Amino acid sequence: LDSVLLLSSMNLPGGELRRRSAEDELAMRDYLQEGDLISAEVQSVFSDGAVSLHTRSLKYGKLGQGVLVQVSPSLVKRQKTHFHDLPCGASVILGNNGFIWIYPTPEQKDEEAGGFTTNLEPVPLSDREVISRLRNCIVALVTQQLMLFDTSILYCYEASLPHQIKDILKPEVMEEIVLETRQRLLDLEG
Repeated sequence: LDSVLLLSSMNLPGGELRRRSAEDELAMRDYLQEGDLISAEVQSVFSDGAVSLHTRSLKYGKLGQGVLVQVSPSLVKRQKTHFHDLPCGASVILGNNGFIWIYPTPEQKDEEAGGFTTNLEPVPLSDREVISRLRNCIVALVTQQLMLFDTSILYCYEASLPHQIKDILKPEVMEEIVLETRQRLLDLEG
């Protein structure tokens, strides 16, 4: 849905409170512009279907380097938190709207930045391979209609390790790793 992110619903870098002046409004283009990908929380949904967003917490803000995967929202499991740092070296944001953002886990959490720093350093090959493998695992889980949450993604990632990244999308490999993932999830529940 189209939505509105008011300037008053945002924090400046470092968590600084906004002054709400004309100069402040113009300076916001230094942080966000049209076409930027952001992580935000839905503040309210109005009766006409309009949505209001906010990025008042420092965990929200502009998304930097990573990969966006769009899936059916019905396959994203609702959880208390949708931000997950996976032990494989990457992190995922599982949006209830079906948008999944996969990115390298930052070495240090920069709480001062307030979600508006953009790291333009080259992403190491090892991180790109982990992100690509996670992306292909998510595509495999979606193709086989398995719910997406941190544990299912991690189990699928681990099941895919014997295979090359490009082979994960082959139907027979996809079926094999998703079957193993499904079995591990059943063992976890049972």
